[in-house]
Amino acid sequence: MKPDDDLLIIGKVVGVHGIRGGLKVLSYAESPTFFDETDELIFRFPKGSDKVYAIQETNPRKGGVQMLLAGIEDRNAAEGMVGAEILVSRADLPEPGEEEYYWSDLIGLGVYTIDDAYLGRLTRIMPTGGNDVYVIRNREKETLIPAVKSVVVSIDIGARTMRVALPEGL
Repeated sequence: MKPDDDLLIIGKVVGVHGIRGGLKVLSYAESPTFFDETDELIFRFPKGSDKVYAIQETNPRKGGVQMLLAGIEDRNAAEGMVGAEILVSRADLPEPGEEEYYWSDLIGLGVYTIDDAYLGRLTRIMPTGGNDVYVIRNREKETLIPAVKSVVVSIDIGARTMRVALPEGL
């Protein structure tokens, strides 16, 4: 098992499908084909334990993936998987391209305006149809910022900061 900082959450089991132990997975991967390209995944259960399962079959579905795993043979076993996060080792993923980042690298960044005003920490990312939306939170409020080049001026992973040019009205 790799150290936690080497693991990235790539999805979550949100339900079951059928009587053969099928899982409904909410995918955080950019493409559902990611699950076709790997042989096994790490599942982290709500109580904190991890277990590795081999993938037998995947089928992309709207909003996610249906999946069959070795050792999960019926609906009862599948129901015990609901709520588990799906993790992969960072070493098993391709390096992001220039100006591309894994969400896990962005979560927690301190966000500042181009005038050096502190807005808060990036606490989560919401995918939308057109572009992602960054949720920035401080003690007083939550700010939603579109993840577009005209707004996100710079990201410095080493310094753990993001600089933004806020659109009018924010």
